[in-house]
Amino acid sequence: MEMNTLILFVIAALSINLIPGPDVIYIVTNTMKGKMKAGIKASLGLGVGYLIHTLAAVLGLSALILSSAFLFTIIKYLGAAYLLYLGVTSIINCYRNNSKICVDNSNEKQNNVFKQGVIVSVLNPKVAMFFLAFLPQFIDPLAVNATSELLTLGLLFSFLATGCNLFYASLGSILFSSSKALKYSRVLEGVSGTILIGLSAKIALSSNK
Repeated sequence: MEMNTLILFVIAALSINLIPGPDVIYIVTNTMKGKMKAGIKASLGLGVGYLIHTLAAVLGLSALILSSAFLFTIIKYLGAAYLLYLGVTSIINCYRNNSKICVDNSNEKQNNVFKQGVIVSVLNPKVAMFFLAFLPQFIDPLAVNATSELLTLGLLFSFLATGCNLFYASLGSILFSSSKALKYSRVLEGVSGTILIGLSAKIALSSNK
């Protein structure tokens, strides 16, 4: 795997995971209800779910590579279209200032936060779809070590996602209670949308070479 590809992957993964989406809201809500410890438990629970999605995606995509590189390429371009959709949606949200920040401030504490985090992540079909859409964009199906590269990138994505979640568990309640929270969310929406659209464009241009 080329270093440029790895750097692009890290930048894209970080920008996507820093957007205050449902997982971040879940973490910050638990932090506000049960202090930072609850937020950390929620983050680690979601992280276990990411690992499960990674293994499922790698097994499925690896089987596809072995059976047909052509079918893998189709999945790759369908995934690129999905990433383009996510990018355009983020840009629209940024332009219209449609914030996703909606934290539950009730004082009711949640039990088994870690377990709930795992369940929330594993049973979220959007997470599974994203893994199947995102990982193939950085893989050459004809490469000898395509499966190991899929696993490496999947684990790296899970690690980065969990790191971002732990960041929100530590500082999310402060960020979201700030008067600049909407501006922060809007900037991240715009940056992430631009990166996702750029990634889709890179795939389209590379196919014409």
